[in-house]
Amino acid sequence: MKLKLLIVFYILCVTGNAVAQTETIPLRQQLVKEMNAATPPSGIFENTQSSSTKKSVAAAVVYSLLVPGLGEWYAGGFESGRYFLGAEAGLWLTYASFETYGTWLQNDGRAFAASHSGVPASGKSDQFYVDVSNFMNVYEYNDKKLRDRQPDKVYDPNQGYAWQWDSDANRQQFRTARVSSDRVFNNSRFVIGAIIVNHVVSALNAARLVRRYNNNVAESGINLRIESSLLSDSGVPDGLLLTVRGVF
Repeated sequence: MKLKLLIVFYILCVTGNAVAQTETIPLRQQLVKEMNAATPPSGIFENTQSSSTKKSVAAAVVYSLLVPGLGEWYAGGFESGRYFLGAEAGLWLTYASFETYGTWLQNDGRAFAASHSGVPASGKSDQFYVDVSNFMNVYEYNDKKLRDRQPDKVYDPNQGYAWQWDSDANRQQFRTARVSSDRVFNNSRFVIGAIIVNHVVSALNAARLVRRYNNNVAESGINLRIESSLLSDSGVPDGLLLTVRGVF
C-alpha cells in the first residue's frame, strides 16, 4: 500500500515540474523581450573626465597686461611670449633713450638761450621758450599779442619774462634746438603707445593660447563608456553582461 502511494506521489511531482517548466519558459522569454526593449544594447552610460586641469583665460590676459609674455608662459606657449617680452624690454630702452636725449637737447638749448637772450635757463613754461624762439624780444612779442587782442598772453618784463636776442642767427639756432628736443619727446610718446599695443596684443595672444590648451585638454581627456547586454540561451535570460571601455 505504501509503495503504491509513493509511486502516485512521484508521478504527481514529475507532472507538476513539467507543467511548471512549460509555464516558465514563455514567462522567461517575455522577460528577455521586455528587458531588451527597456535596456539598450550599449551606451547606457558615458562619462568624460579631463586628465589635466584647464587654465583661466582671464588670468592669462591679466598676466600679459602686466608683463607681456607672462600670459604666454602661463599658457605653456612661451615660444611666442618671449618675443613680446623682448619687444617690451626694447621699447622701454628706446623710451629711456628718447627721454634722455630730448632732455639733453632741451637743457643745452635753454642754456644757450640764457647766454644769448638773457632769459632764465629754467623755471619757465615750455610755451614761454616757444615764444622766446619766435620773437627777438619781449616787446615785439607783446605788441603782436595786443594787435591780436590777446592781452591775457602778454608777458610782464619786470617779473622775469624779459629777453633780448643778441642776433637773429642765435635765435634761429635756439629755435632749431627747441624743435629738435620737442620732436624727440614726441617720439617717446609714440613709444609709450607702442608699449601699450604690445601689452594688448600679448594679452590677446595669451588668451588664444589658453583656449587652445584647454581644447587639447578636453580632447585628450578620459572617456568612459559602459555597454550592457543580456546573456541568453535559446531565448532564456541567464544574466547581464557589462562592458567598460575607456579612451585615454
